[in-house]
Amino acid sequence: MQSNNPVFRRAEGFGQPSQNAYGNATYGGNGASYAGYGQDPSQWSTGGPQAPAVGAPMTIDSVVQKTAISLGLVVLAAIATWMLTPDITTGANLAPLYAATAIGSIGGLILGLVNSFKRVVSPALVLAYAVLQGMLLGGISKTFDAMFGGGIVVQAVLGTFAAFAGVLAAYKFFDIKVGNKFRTFMMAAGFGLLGLILLEVVLGFFGAGMGLFGMGAMGLVFSIAGLVFGVFSLILDFDFVEQGVANQLEERESWRAAFALTASLVMIYFYLLRILAILQQD
Repeated sequence: MQSNNPVFRRAEGFGQPSQNAYGNATYGGNGASYAGYGQDPSQWSTGGPQAPAVGAPMTIDSVVQKTAISLGLVVLAAIATWMLTPDITTGANLAPLYAATAIGSIGGLILGLVNSFKRVVSPALVLAYAVLQGMLLGGISKTFDAMFGGGIVVQAVLGTFAAFAGVLAAYKFFDIKVGNKFRTFMMAAGFGLLGLILLEVVLGFFGAGMGLFGMGAMGLVFSIAGLVFGVFSLILDFDFVEQGVANQLEERESWRAAFALTASLVMIYFYLLRILAILQQD
């Protein structure tokens, strides 16, 4: 079962091993041979050779703990950015607010890519990513709150956690199984969204654009698409966390899972905030 999420593709044990030139199942990058998981999922943790675990294995509790730390840093950084930057309504110099938002956006993008494709997960980089995303969300939230008011930030926060709880409940109680078609769809959707974003950025350099980043109809449609993609990403996250625990990955991989879950929740909050802002325009 191969992951289309680049975060989990870098981790041994998430998904199905590939084959080397001799037809033996291997995990990318380490060159060691394994028998694979087999067709019966019950054999993943009790059957033949598995990905080697170093020290304590990854557990649901360890994933929850690391995710809580990561999300806690996002919230603390967002609050600090909100409180320590000038008040928009006073007409003060807003350069610190814009700088914090820009640093969070660019730095978060860079570290997001690094964490996604880094073979050995780095807890320090995951935590740094959380801080930068908190700076981004704090700056955007403060700006939108000043522009639109109406408790828009509180609504977006509540909506984000409601989405997380709803997807988790549906995944567990309805025993959702992630199939290859769904993974293929998510891969195509992810590349499609990324392509549209890059195209909009390029067009912006020439004074044109499709309005994806605006507050009009196209901006609303694009934000809804981003929100749906973020919600569906949670399903993939839950699925591969479950696989990682079953395959007894080393406990360090809990940080990779925490990074993926944090990234999905940040995406959901960001697009939900934009949707609420667009709908509350005069």
